[in-house]
Amino acid sequence: MKIEFWKPELSEDFKNLNLQWLEEFFWVEEHDREVLGNPEKHIIAPGGNILFVMEEEEAVACVALMKISEGIFELTKMAVKPALRGKKIGNRLLEETINFSKKQNWDELIIYSNTKLENAIHLYRKFGFIEIPMEQNGPYSRGNIKMRLNLS
Repeated sequence: MKIEFWKPELSEDFKNLNLQWLEEFFWVEEHDREVLGNPEKHIIAPGGNILFVMEEEEAVACVALMKISEGIFELTKMAVKPALRGKKIGNRLLEETINFSKKQNWDELIIYSNTKLENAIHLYRKFGFIEIPMEQNGPYSRGNIKMRLNLS
């Protein structure tokens, strides 16, 4: 397995990996449709990136880094193919994502999630994310937890 960065030809993989978990655990919100339907516009062009875990030529996991403001990025749309969950792919992907973010000299990563995703929350805490207060109108109606990782 290797890590690859965004290429336009991986846009359908990004979309499909995320639609799978969103439909499995929650629902697809308008914000999701917009970002997944045009990652170039919403993630790449403003200065973010998308990392993929590739197994041979297949994208089996992904995560996006979407710019919130200068030096602050949202870690979002992290997905692992269902058949491969529990195989530490998320660990490897998150480690690579944090290392990449530090090399960019970014200040912090923010995550909006839901406590229903116990394994994901455990993973984020394992890598040093701490819970912070959630604003009144976060970007996702399903979100009930906000976490931050200081990169400096």
